[in-house]
Amino acid sequence: QVQLVESGGGLVQAGGSLRLSCAASGSTFSINVIGWYRQAPGKQRELVATISRGGRTNYADSVKGRFTISRDNAKNTVSLQMNSLKPEDTAVYYCTVPLRNYWGQGTQVTVSS
Repeated sequence: QVQLVESGGGLVQAGGSLRLSCAASGSTFSINVIGWYRQAPGKQRELVATISRGGRTNYADSVKGRFTISRDNAKNTVSLQMNSLKPEDTAVYYCTVPLRNYWGQGTQVTVSS
């Protein structure tokens, strides 16, 4: 089992920045790919970014060039630096180990126009 705890959400104006963090605990040795999904009101949950243990990254087209995912394998943490935020980035952001179906509780990100 893996437990994921997110932090760092909040309210920011358009054009601003936020940094999300996720701390993993439990059977963290089993984690290869870890990342972030998000779900806006009335929409399906969607991929934001993932990163493998070796550092290979994958981003949604909508966030490329604005968001950066990183991880610290020694500390079992993954972070998402979000720059140039837009109102359409407003959502609940979930830390996830997608291939093992582990999810955090989510953190709200709200971007005002």
